[in-house]
Amino acid sequence: MKVKVNDKRFLVREAIQYKELLRCNTPVALYQTVNMIRRLFYKRFCSMKFKSALIIVALLLAGYFLYGYVQKHSGTAQQAMGGMPVSVAKVEQKKVTLWQNFSGRFVAVDSVEIKPRISGTIDAIHFKDGDVVTKDQLLFTIDPKPYEAALRQAEAMLASAQNDARFAKVELERAAKLVKDKVVTKSDYDNRLARSRVADANVKSAQAAVEVAELNLGYTQIKAPIAGRISRAEITLGNLVETNTGAPVLTRIVSQDPIYVDFEADERTFLALVSKVGMTNLRQVPVEVGVSGDAAAGYKGIVSSFDNQINSVSGTIRVRAQLDNKEGKLIPGMFASVRMGSALSEDAILITDRAVGTDQDKKFVLKVNAENKVEYQPVVLGVLSDGLRVVLGGLKSGDKIVVSGLQRVRPGDAVTPEMVPMDPREKPAVPPATPAAPAEAK
Repeated sequence: MKVKVNDKRFLVREAIQYKELLRCNTPVALYQTVNMIRRLFYKRFCSMKFKSALIIVALLLAGYFLYGYVQKHSGTAQQAMGGMPVSVAKVEQKKVTLWQNFSGRFVAVDSVEIKPRISGTIDAIHFKDGDVVTKDQLLFTIDPKPYEAALRQAEAMLASAQNDARFAKVELERAAKLVKDKVVTKSDYDNRLARSRVADANVKSAQAAVEVAELNLGYTQIKAPIAGRISRAEITLGNLVETNTGAPVLTRIVSQDPIYVDFEADERTFLALVSKVGMTNLRQVPVEVGVSGDAAAGYKGIVSSFDNQINSVSGTIRVRAQLDNKEGKLIPGMFASVRMGSALSEDAILITDRAVGTDQDKKFVLKVNAENKVEYQPVVLGVLSDGLRVVLGGLKSGDKIVVSGLQRVRPGDAVTPEMVPMDPREKPAVPPATPAAPAEAK
């Protein structure tokens, strides 16, 4: 359909008027806009579908103007009341220990596999599975009868050797006197001297055999070499055990207190620690350890050692920390969530995570200036320290930030700040009560 020149001028004039009306958010502008749409299109196009579409457009525009009107007047009213009330906290700089998070495993300080040192039949088991045992506590008894007999045999052999040695000594002394009187030859004397020395050697050999027999008899009683928690008995009563290279493990014992936690730290963290405290003070580095399901338990300890080299493949270094475990709750092999701190305290800006907003890949806070207006402030965040977030850049001590109600305000809005502590675990300061005025005397 062609549009005449007069119609074109009419449309341009109406468009300019419509543009002016869009700048106003008033009920009058709303009414005039609806009438303008009706004049422009309603009489010119007679299609029922087109009329229906125009009615829908008109309703949408009416809603838009109504929303803008409400927002404009509600904001004006809020400004008249002094601004939106929000919780604001003051940023402070404190000395803190900065922590790095790692994953590790608990390891026993001492761990022993109990194996038999002699062959024999298990005659008795003197512990229950999972018991806490002390050092030198009796664990197993191997049938001692064969070894008692072997000891008696060795003692008999010793007695015989000692008797032979005494007789050989007497014969040697007699030969020494006779050789002076030239009753016996020098050769006879030398033979008796040799027999005496052989007899003495046989005594020493018999004594050694007795000691071996006593040791083997002692090995029939298997005792705990360390104190700790014992595993179950892998070999039960009546079974024959051997002492060859494939000797079975009877049970295992692991020490409980103290306990190690092993983890791997990255090269950058290690170099940062060395630059701050030096190689000689690395054992002063504190650690806090949590366990699976109870990461906030906070078992505290210190670094026991760093490895002597960095793994060239992973770029990490092995670290071992030592913790107290008097209650025995920590068991070797458990997963550990490790926080390794710096040996020296550092100055840092701390804020609560509730005050931090996310803008795509950026983090920001809403800062309140001296005029009680909100400002958008990007920040660079670090690690957590005692429940608060370390700020590496973007804020300074003394700044005031919104910590609650970020969704209710926008940059540029005027607010009514309500001061609260930065740490939500702290209770807000209660102003001192004003003393009551003394009553007037009647």
